[in-house]
Amino acid sequence: MSVRLKIWGCRGSAPTPGPDTVEYGGNTSCVEIRTDNNVAIVLDAGSGIRALGAELLARGTRRVHLFLTHLHLDHLEGLRFFAPLWDDRVSVDLWGPPSPVANLRDRILRSFSPPLFPLDFRDIPARISFHDLPQPWSADGISLTADFVLHPGPTLGFRIDTGHSTVVYLPDHEPALAGIAGKTTDWISGGTLCRGADVLLHDAQYFEDEYGERVGWGHSSVDAAVSFARAVDARRLVLFHHEPNHSDRTLEALEDRARELTGGDVAPPLLAREGMTLELE
Repeated sequence: MSVRLKIWGCRGSAPTPGPDTVEYGGNTSCVEIRTDNNVAIVLDAGSGIRALGAELLARGTRRVHLFLTHLHLDHLEGLRFFAPLWDDRVSVDLWGPPSPVANLRDRILRSFSPPLFPLDFRDIPARISFHDLPQPWSADGISLTADFVLHPGPTLGFRIDTGHSTVVYLPDHEPALAGIAGKTTDWISGGTLCRGADVLLHDAQYFEDEYGERVGWGHSSVDAAVSFARAVDARRLVLFHHEPNHSDRTLEALEDRARELTGGDVAPPLLAREGMTLELE
């Protein structure tokens, strides 16, 4: 079975369209895992999900599994414009982190009502089911494991296993807050989830000097992302959740810094790029 990962959005915090972000993209977080059976597996619903939704309808997709790491707006803002929601032939299973305050459905519905949106959730024609994570999930030879990670609010990371390779998705994560150096993976935030991953998509929003002014905001510096990837023995690091104020040229400098810190003993880190496709063997 062929499995491919495509990045539809990798910007952090806020969409950033414009001439300075054309190469790496300005849409916020959304990643698709695509198999041969035309069932969509989608990670997060940032603004990148709008274009994905249009393509899914063009493909004739009728079943969508949407997994949300958390409910901050940059991971949810595209959901209202996700075309499959507005098609009565489509079924959507929507998964996300639990909360002691309100269930997943009620938390998401806040964005589907005035004054934030002109239509009510009850107007959506697609069939939608809500599910709390973490709990094991599998379908068509792909399994997904979720676990809580360090980021403000209930936040999950996802590990996807195809049977031949493993990709881990941690777009919002601040492991340095609890420490990385000198710890086993059991004692590092997200460590067990990421151990031995073939591909690790990880938050790398800041340069080291930028992070010093943003400790506790829930995001990683480039050196922390590299240290984390090394600690969990990930084979390939993909730098994700790009700072809105970073232009394409600034991001390339951040990639250079990541490669300098990584050294030559493992595959060099890559910048996530909108439209990037990775084959998961």
